[in-house]
Amino acid sequence: MKATEVKFLKFLQQPNQFVIPIYQRTYSWTLKQCQQLWNDIIRAAEDEEVSGHFVGSIVYIEGGLYQVAAVPQLLLIDGQQRVTTISLVLSALGKAIEVSGEKLETSRKKIDSYYLFNNQEEGEERYKLLLTQSDRETFIRLIEERELPQIASKRIVENYRYFESKIRKHEIDLNSLYRGISKLIIVNIALERDRDNPQLIFESLNSTGLDLSQADLIRNYVLMGLPPKEQEEIYNDYWYPMEQKFDRGDQSGLFDRFVRDYLTLKSRSGAIPNIRDVYSSFKSYVQRQTGTSIRDIIADVYHYSKHYVKLAFEQETDLTIKQALADINTLKVDVAYPFLLKIYEDYSKNLLTREELVSILRLVESYVFRRAICGIPTNSMNKTFANLSREINLENYLESVQLAFVRKDSYKRFPDDEEFRREFVVKDIYSFRNRNYLLRKLENHDRTKELVNPENYTIEHIMPQNPKLPAQWQVELGTSWQEIQRKYLHTIGNLTLTGYNSEYSDRPFWEKRDMKDGFADSPLRLNRMLAKLDSWNETEIKNRAEVLANWAVKIWAIPVVEVDSQNFYDSGILPNNYEDYLQQEKISDLFETIQKRILNLDASVTEEFKKYYIAYKTSNNFVDIYPQKSRLRLILNLSFDEVVDPNNLCKNITGWRMNGDVEVGFSSLEQLDNVMALVRQAFDKHSEESTQL
Repeated sequence: MKATEVKFLKFLQQPNQFVIPIYQRTYSWTLKQCQQLWNDIIRAAEDEEVSGHFVGSIVYIEGGLYQVAAVPQLLLIDGQQRVTTISLVLSALGKAIEVSGEKLETSRKKIDSYYLFNNQEEGEERYKLLLTQSDRETFIRLIEERELPQIASKRIVENYRYFESKIRKHEIDLNSLYRGISKLIIVNIALERDRDNPQLIFESLNSTGLDLSQADLIRNYVLMGLPPKEQEEIYNDYWYPMEQKFDRGDQSGLFDRFVRDYLTLKSRSGAIPNIRDVYSSFKSYVQRQTGTSIRDIIADVYHYSKHYVKLAFEQETDLTIKQALADINTLKVDVAYPFLLKIYEDYSKNLLTREELVSILRLVESYVFRRAICGIPTNSMNKTFANLSREINLENYLESVQLAFVRKDSYKRFPDDEEFRREFVVKDIYSFRNRNYLLRKLENHDRTKELVNPENYTIEHIMPQNPKLPAQWQVELGTSWQEIQRKYLHTIGNLTLTGYNSEYSDRPFWEKRDMKDGFADSPLRLNRMLAKLDSWNETEIKNRAEVLANWAVKIWAIPVVEVDSQNFYDSGILPNNYEDYLQQEKISDLFETIQKRILNLDASVTEEFKKYYIAYKTSNNFVDIYPQKSRLRLILNLSFDEVVDPNNLCKNITGWRMNGDVEVGFSSLEQLDNVMALVRQAFDKHSEESTQL
């Protein structure tokens, strides 16, 4: 590594071409940074005692693979923003000198030939600076005074116009401006590809305060060490399309959050990287993927990024799914994204149906909303969702997710209907962050068309907020009116929507009801019950709250889980809807064969088809059969220590709350005799017990 101090213009004047590698971020300086640079140039120009002004370092790779063009190409590792911005200033200055017609210390021709162009070259080698992607064409057309591309680089155009404006306003004469630029000093750091590690140097520079995102660092880490052709392929096929998808001005940092959530999903332990350490976590993840190429890793990241964009920006063509995502995003449940990535991926693989996907999305919504109403702290939810995907049973997708949710306890719990109702009717909804969402969901309950948007209305307190209630209201509420107002004012029972809030004011209830556009004249469902009331008091507030609570438990429902499913959950093997499996030829043949053998054991044997299994009993169940995708799962009503199993077919499931402690898998007809020998042991035991009784 060679580092020297040099005047910026002398550095730029060399017969080189500075190329921004594709793995570098695009030009990103804002007007704030441009204004700072302009002020620095002006101060240097106006202070004759200042011989130079340091503007930072320029780091580039020289030699090696890139030394193949007629003009030596230097790959800028750090300094793109400064080189580009000062080049914009020089271009604006050159054009201003030409327009002025004055004879100055320099000219446009000199500025162009020294600092912007390699005049003896053709094609792309003609330009001193080659930016990346859309920045390149915009920059070239600007300095050549050609029409800008249809999709121009906003930052480059905006900053260039800023410098043009500053020069046009004659804040400084053109000679002085040129002298100020001439005083700019940089540290010129040249790296040798075969001897220096650009990535380590880049990381070191970033650690000193350069404003790079975690995604910027990851991109450089992924691409910097690859051969140029592979860099270009991976960047163009995967990375650049990802950057374009996440390029939303109001969503800064979303790409970093996506990578964090991707790593969370991929973690076997459900570990959640700190958002500030996503880069180092990604490096560790890549290093663990032995035998997997960097192309395959980035291809997988790109694949999941398409799911993430659909989730975050609600870019879903299915309107039902899109609305469910919109409701989740309204609740700001970013912590659920690792889990949502998992279910979206499985949905794309047809491992769950559209209806199951919607049900799970609504389940997430209900879980988060109920907890918010009940005031349960949110600091554990990131871990809950990070690990939730590990509780999914692919053969019983929806039910396994439902089971996973309802079995959360303590601070992770899914509030039941009783707790939810209790808190819903007393909560200060008016101060609730998601009050508009809540009222929208209530108002549109069971509506499929002509949905109401609360943003078009205001929230109305039926009993007014005025602490000095008019006399008519005091009479209406009774002698305890102050306590009633304090207790119920902002609760759901006393809130509704209206477009006539100012007209209602503190009017008595009957006037609000009967006036033009009053409650009785309102098209809103939230106001229908008000139209039928003669008075508004504590009793009516509580009654209305209970009605709305009844709506709420249906809108934000908690799944009902069968006891059999709970037992299976404890066993670690979730239930199947076995009718589908019995339609498969192999499973059907296995079942019909063993079914006949079991029923032929004795005339006392009865068969009963349960929800999740088929039971065979005498006095008690002696064997239960659970049809599965590739086998029959038999539960023998024996303790494990009493079974005689010479072929080691049995599995100990003691403590799993099944109808027995012994499991046997039956997957081929060759096993039939051995399996039936075990079934007979269970039959004999319970037949003897029946006889003794």
